[in-house]
Amino acid sequence: MKLLCLIFGFFVSTSLAAESSNSIYQNFLQCFTNQTRAPPSSLTDVVLPQTAPSFTSVLRAYIRNARFNTSASPKPAIVIAARSEAHVQAAVVCTKSLNFLLKTRSGGHDYEGISYLSNLPFFVLDMSNLRNITVDGDSAWVGAGATLGEVYYRIWEKTKTHGFPAGVCPTVGAGGHISGGGYGNMIRKYGLSVDYVTDAKIVDVNGRILDRKSMGEDLFWAIRGGGGASFGVILAFKITLVPVPRTVTVFRVEKNLDQNALDMVHKWQFVAPKTDPALFMRLLLQPVTRNKIQTVRASVVALFLGNSSDVLSLLTRDFPELGLVKENCTELTWIQSVMWWANNDNATQVKPEILLDRDPDSASFLKRKSDYVEKEITKEGLDYLFKKMVEVGKIGLVFNPYGGRMSEVAATETPFPHRNKLYKVQHSMNWKDPGTEAESSFLQQTRSFYSYMAPFVTKNPRHTYLNYRDLDIGVNSHGPNSYREAEVYGRKYFGENFDRLVKVKTAVDPQNFFRDEQSIPTLSSKPSGH
Repeated sequence: MKLLCLIFGFFVSTSLAAESSNSIYQNFLQCFTNQTRAPPSSLTDVVLPQTAPSFTSVLRAYIRNARFNTSASPKPAIVIAARSEAHVQAAVVCTKSLNFLLKTRSGGHDYEGISYLSNLPFFVLDMSNLRNITVDGDSAWVGAGATLGEVYYRIWEKTKTHGFPAGVCPTVGAGGHISGGGYGNMIRKYGLSVDYVTDAKIVDVNGRILDRKSMGEDLFWAIRGGGGASFGVILAFKITLVPVPRTVTVFRVEKNLDQNALDMVHKWQFVAPKTDPALFMRLLLQPVTRNKIQTVRASVVALFLGNSSDVLSLLTRDFPELGLVKENCTELTWIQSVMWWANNDNATQVKPEILLDRDPDSASFLKRKSDYVEKEITKEGLDYLFKKMVEVGKIGLVFNPYGGRMSEVAATETPFPHRNKLYKVQHSMNWKDPGTEAESSFLQQTRSFYSYMAPFVTKNPRHTYLNYRDLDIGVNSHGPNSYREAEVYGRKYFGENFDRLVKVKTAVDPQNFFRDEQSIPTLSSKPSGH
């Protein structure tokens, strides 16, 4: 009898849920139709309830972290696959009228799934169709749903002497990448992506489309590194392109601990952030097994905006510990170097059209964390970290050098405050085993290593990079302590710029409609006397 009651109760609750979700869909569709003046029959591939045939494929197409692609992951009641600016405006107005949460997703390279998950009733606004890119001379308008690969390809189509300083992964969505203060392998020569944004289009909380002039300089400042999703929906950015030489050089050099990797890594800290700004040397550290012995492999992966003989003479003089030889170096065009960095070692044979491929390899389970280093780590400190890496077993570290153009821009120029650091560290954990047991084990290992890293990185606050989202550092429940909760992660991401971001947020979205687990709070949630 008990079993029958349970089954009967299940049917009652699911049919009620289905009925209420159907009425939510009908109400939303009615509002959406009114707003866009489009007949419902023309919106079947735009407004997707959970029962729509394409709901799952559209939702899953841009989930890059397999941890959030399970049957247990919370699903939106509706996915809005916007195909025009009017669709975005209607999505904002109608979501607000139904009192739902709206999550906006451009590319889906979202380490914590913030743009497509929630424990509250929510809709997802998918921007991937708004990917138009118009290159005109040395500037371009880039739709928020364009991928970086598409941006690079469209630039290459029009000009062989320009590029854009953004990320090395071609499937990243431009909207999230740029609004979070995106960076790539030209960071030392040219700084961040946001340093080249000259205009933007955004849908505000009232459904209006604003450009730089109509949004004002405060909001324009905020969406260039403060994350767009706290303030509205980014439709497009206008960017200035940067000159690139006809010949660039790439190289990869690997050493294990028995090949003096420790000396190389130690010296890297003194050279990589201070050398010629045209040279970017990323350092990758990971535990490996060689001849049945566990060791650490250190790889230097580099882009030099110039020819191989120049970078060879530079590093032979300043960084002999690297042991760079001519055979390590490959001269390419800039667009070929983009493909090489995206793991196409035969970049000279591959056509640039590969950058238009939006379908990356199947997503793995992953966790990322990040840190900033202000003072070189001693050899003893590095030796300790290497031993801990071997102990943990799977953790990878990526060191990205700053210096050059980065340190010439004031920390308050954009919301991104970490301009004067030596280098940034990304903690990287990937695994293939599904299930909660594997997940909790790997997350625990990641957190353990993060604690081992603490003595060597920034403190009070321990700074973190916004685009490497990490919910471990603080979450906002948007209750009475909203401001205090936000300050915990906000100071880590934005330092002193957090205060100005809060003021902008309060001015443009006083009711806090655009919110997520780590959004910017309003001043009205600040306790008195704080």
